[in-house]
Amino acid sequence: MAEALIYIVEDDRNIREIESFALKNSGYEIREFETAQQFYAGLASEIPQLVLLDIMLPEEDGLSILQKIRQNPATGRVPVIMVTAKSSEMDKVRGLDYGADDYITKPFGVLELISRVKALLRRVETPKEDAQPARAGITLGRVTLDDDRYLVKVDGEPCDLTYKEFELLRYLMQNNGIVLSRSRIMERVWGEDYEGETRTVDMHIKTLRQKLKDAGSMIKTVRNVGYMMEAEPRRG
Repeated sequence: MAEALIYIVEDDRNIREIESFALKNSGYEIREFETAQQFYAGLASEIPQLVLLDIMLPEEDGLSILQKIRQNPATGRVPVIMVTAKSSEMDKVRGLDYGADDYITKPFGVLELISRVKALLRRVETPKEDAQPARAGITLGRVTLDDDRYLVKVDGEPCDLTYKEFELLRYLMQNNGIVLSRSRIMERVWGEDYEGETRTVDMHIKTLRQKLKDAGSMIKTVRNVGYMMEAEPRRG
């Protein structure tokens, strides 16, 4: 079986060469791009198994590119690792909200890069044993989620969610009536290698409830455990 095809989008030649050399030596097929336009042309030719995307690029930054990747049905599920010189928690959360699967901060070691790439590829290839089979659409109460178009509607009206809010809602809806711990949600939505804290889950649950408006009451807090989603609020 052929190794994964990885696209590197990086305008710094030295960094790009280091990334390319390390990944080629690990058996991956690599294609390099300096600009967004070159990258888009590459996507039109062939979809990779993973994208290594720098956040600081000329003409169009990595977050804008990431949004377009996620909005395109053909590339919406391609794993993306953001490469950034920024190291604050909020910068990382912002990248993850835009749809990044992982991030790596400059300067980084070659072994760390290879480890993160391998871990992410393993993760996307491994079925989630506690989730229901993937469906094009999921409806729970007043909320409808269109998996193919990354679209959520509440009472028939579109609801604008970030990528991670969408992933979080889908995971909750797929496990209707099942209590999910914060750590399990972190693992399934943010990935087992994400080094954030479980407060990230609480923050996203809060914004998700706000965006779902009245339907947000379907998301239940289970004290000292985590969250669950039910079609109708409990009474009594």
